[in-house]
Parts: sequence; structure tokens; C-alpha cells
Amino acid sequence: MLLLIEQILNGLQLGLLLFLLAAGLTLVFGIMDLVNLAHGSLYMIGAYFAATFAALTGSFVFGALLALGATLLVGMAVEVIAMRRLYGRDHLDHVLATFGLILFFNELVRLVWGPAGMNLAIPGWLNTSVQLLPGLQYPAYRLAIIVVALAVALFLYLVVMRTRIGMLIRAGATNREMVSALGVNIKLLYTLVFGLGAALAGLAGLMQAPILTVQIGMGENILILAFVVIIIGGIGSIRGALIAAILVGLIDTIGRSFLPDLLRLFLSSRGASAIAPAISSMLIYILMALVLVVRPRGLFPVSGR
Repeated sequence: MLLLIEQILNGLQLGLLLFLLAAGLTLVFGIMDLVNLAHGSLYMIGAYFAATFAALTGSFVFGALLALGATLLVGMAVEVIAMRRLYGRDHLDHVLATFGLILFFNELVRLVWGPAGMNLAIPGWLNTSVQLLPGLQYPAYRLAIIVVALAVALFLYLVVMRTRIGMLIRAGATNREMVSALGVNIKLLYTLVFGLGAALAGLAGLMQAPILTVQIGMGENILILAFVVIIIGGIGSIRGALIAAILVGLIDTIGRSFLPDLLRLFLSSRGASAIAPAISSMLIYILMALVLVVRPRGLFPVSGR
């Protein structure tokens, strides 16, 4: 039972990290109708910025704050320089252009930081364990990821649902032509939304950096999971992204933890160990297929799309 609780927490932590990445992606996709394959590169840039600034300042928190600001500015610059030329064009153009941005950012990182990876140490005050239940110790840093991600989810809800800019974001996701016709500076709105999405991706990257090595291309695999999340949750829906990300995180983590033991009831130990990882990876795509059969627009589609 304690192992199950621990894996549920691990799945929740993974899911909330996916939410941070998917929330920005679904905002950009939902409002701008822009397929941004380079979103994972902003995740990578955020991790590199955090490792660099933390080393310069000697503080994880200051390094993280500076990294968020830097990633926000990079995202806004990318929107102004590159993304504005893609609005209204075919999705294939989006894919080709943003794939080019992936190559650009990978080579830029290679030039600036070198081909070797970087490490970001967990701060001492988080490099410990917390006793949640008798016999259950859980890393404080992973708990911090859960708390920060939930706080960001609450912040996004308040911004999107309770503020004027949030009203414009929701209106832009439904009918951006009408929003523009009402006198709203749609270019500035797009820049702000893209910058917010970049900052969220950077936050996910810098929080994952102490767990994994910061390296070139680190955002490309996790970007696939982020796309799965927004398809399951519904394009443009923050609530859908949160629920879908938690589902994906739980299914992926629990599947990888318990499926090998379950398969050993029917297969040899060697066969179960060989097959279990493949089936575990398939589970989230099976979930996506089932959701699309029942609800083709996702669990919580944005009205008007």
C-alpha cells in the first residue's frame, strides 16, 4: 500500500510537470491556432537558464526567478520575430517552421553552453525527505514541485477566469476576429500569451532540471506527452490540460511500476521485463484513442472551436 501511495505521488508530480508544459502549449494552440513544435525547446532553454543563473547567484530561488524572466523574454522575442509570420497559414507550415526552430535552438545551446550537459543541484533545504505516513518518506523537492504546480494552476485559473486579460484570452480562443474588430490589440495579446506559455515551459524545465541532466534536446520527448495531454483535455482548455496531465502522469507511472509484476503472473520474468515497458508506453496513447472515440474534441473542449 505504501508503494502504491508513493507511485501515485510520483504520477501526480509527473502529471503536474506535464501540465506546466501543456498549459502554455494549449493556450498558444487554442488562441493562435498555431502548432508550435518548438515549445519543448523553451522547456530546454528554461532549464539551461536556471542552471546558469543558479551558478552565478549561488541561489536556486534567484536563479529560477531570473530563468523565468529570461524565458518569458525569449518567448516574446520568438513570437515577434518568427511566429507572427505563421498566423493564418497552413498547419504544415507551422510544423516545418517550428521544427526549424528546434534545430536552431539546439545549435544555439550547443554554441552558448557547449555539447556537454549541465547539472542543477537541489537546494539544501529541499534535499531531504518528509514523512507523510509511518514508513513512508517522500522527497521534499518532489513535494515542492507538486505544491508549485498546483499554485500555478490556481494562478492560471484566476487569471483566465477572473481578469480582463483572461476574458480576452477566452474570447480570442473562441473568435479572435471579433476580438480584433472590437479594438483589442490582438498582436500584443498574442505576444503576451506566447510569452506566458514560454514562461510556463521554462518553469517546467527548471523544476525538472535537478532530477534529470540538463542537455540538448531534452524537451523533444516530453513535448510528445504534452501534445497527448492537450488532445485528451481539449485544445484551449486549461482545466482539461490539468485533468488530462494528471491522468497521463498517473497511468504512465503506475503502469511502469506495477505492470511488470502483473505480467509475471502470465509470462516468464524475462518476457515480462521485456514487454512491460512497451505496454506501459502504449497505455497513454490507448487512453487518448478511447477519449477521442467518445469525445472527439477532448474531455473539456472550448466552446466555439
